[in-house]
Amino acid sequence: MTEKTRYSDEELEEFRAIILDKLAVAQHDYDQLRAGLTNSDGNDVSDTSPTFKVLEEGAATLSKEESGRLAQRQMKFIQSLQAALIRIENKTYGICRETGKLIAKERLRAVPHATLSIEAKQNEGKK
Repeated sequence: MTEKTRYSDEELEEFRAIILDKLAVAQHDYDQLRAGLTNSDGNDVSDTSPTFKVLEEGAATLSKEESGRLAQRQMKFIQSLQAALIRIENKTYGICRETGKLIAKERLRAVPHATLSIEAKQNEGKK
């Protein structure tokens, strides 16, 4: 029997559902981070009060910087999931970009945007 070179359409649909679920959660998380950064859901006076203390101001700045980094990381994750959906459309999803072999289903269920098999990922760390 020959080795499988790609996942079947049914398998791809299973992965599409997993990715769409993760994408919805990731988008919600990203929206929450952005709302916190822009203070769009707040109607307080914290940004106009003249009685700011230096330490409070520094802590607020640090918190916004951290939220900005988290939002940036979340956007990268969203883009990776969207790229995985494109690979499903192209029927190239689940194929390791290093070895050309199929990535294990278990790995794709855990990390649906993966483009490397476990072996290729381990080898990447050795370079």
